[in-house]
Amino acid sequence: MPAMNMLQALNSAMDVLLDKHPETVIFGEDSGYFGGVFGATQGLQKKYGLDRVFDAPINEAAIAAMAIGMAAKGLKPIAEIQFADYIFPAFDQIISEMSRLRYRSAGQFVSPVVVRSPWGGGIRGGQTHSMSPEAFFTHIPGVKVAVPSNPYDAKGMLIAASEGDDPVIFFEPKRIYNGPFDGVPDAPLSSWAKHPKGEVPEGHYRVELGKAEIVREGEACTVVTYGTLVHVAVNAAEKAGIDAEIIDLKTLAPYDIETIVASVNKTGRVVVAHEAPRTSGFGAELAAQIQEECFYALEAPVFRLTGWDTPYPHAHEWAYFPGQARFIRALQTVTEAR
Repeated sequence: MPAMNMLQALNSAMDVLLDKHPETVIFGEDSGYFGGVFGATQGLQKKYGLDRVFDAPINEAAIAAMAIGMAAKGLKPIAEIQFADYIFPAFDQIISEMSRLRYRSAGQFVSPVVVRSPWGGGIRGGQTHSMSPEAFFTHIPGVKVAVPSNPYDAKGMLIAASEGDDPVIFFEPKRIYNGPFDGVPDAPLSSWAKHPKGEVPEGHYRVELGKAEIVREGEACTVVTYGTLVHVAVNAAEKAGIDAEIIDLKTLAPYDIETIVASVNKTGRVVVAHEAPRTSGFGAELAAQIQEECFYALEAPVFRLTGWDTPYPHAHEWAYFPGQARFIRALQTVTEAR
C-alpha cells in the first residue's frame, strides 16, 4: 500500500467517491480550481469537470442550504467549510433543515450531506483559524460528528460518511494534515510513511462510524481523546513511562461508550482530553457518562484535560493547546491520586 498523508488520503477518498458514485458532487470556497485552502480537493475539478467539483461563494449558509437541496434531490454532496471557525453562519441550516429532513418528512427524504472542515489549533492560526466547535454539533439529533486522527481512517471514514444516508460533520485536524505531531511546540511533523496508519489502500474501503479504537493498550489509566491529541497522548504516555490505555474515539456522535466502559472498568482511572474550551466541552459529556457507567470501578475522579475558557490565543498558543507537558502532568495526577 502507498504511504499517504491525511490530505492525500482525503483526496483519494473523494476521487474514489466521484468515480464510483455519479451522484457525488464536491464544492466549497476555493474547492474547485485551487483545490481548497489546504489542497484536499486538488486536481479533482480537472479530472471530473466543473459540474462535479466547483467553487462556492463566500457564504457558508448558502453552502449548507445548497447541499441540503442537492441531497433532497438524490445527490451526494460533500461541502467544504474553509475553516471550522466559519461554520457558524451555516448553523441554522444544519440544525433546522439538514439534521431533521429525514424526521420531518417521515423518511420520504434523507440528507446524505458531508460537511468537511479543517479543525483545531496548533498552526498559529489565532482566534479565527483554530477553533474546535465539535461539542455544538454533538448536541444536534440527526447529525453524526467524525474526527479522524490518521490517513487510513480519514479516507475510510469519509467514504463511509458519504455513502450513508445521514448528515455528517467531518472535522479534519489540520495540525496533522501532513504528519503526526507529538505535542511539543515547534517540533517538526513526523513522516506518515513511518506510521502504521500512513499506509492507505488506493481503492474503495470503509471505516465504520461510531466505533472507537484502542491505539495503545495499558493498565494504569484510560485516555479518551480524538484527532491531534491521540498522537500527543501516545507520545506523552511513552515519555512519562505511564502504562496508559489510549482510546481514539474517531466518532463523537454517536460515540462508542462500550469500548470506553470496558477500558475504564479495567484501569479505574481516566483522562478525557480535547482542544476545545473546558466548560460544556465534549469531555464533560464523556466524564458524565463514564461516572454513570463505571462509578464503582473508578479509583480517582475523571480528569478533564482541555483548552481554556478563552478565545484561542495567538501569542500564547502553547499555553492553551494541551501539549505533551500538560498531558504528562494530567497522567501523573490521575495515576497518583489515592
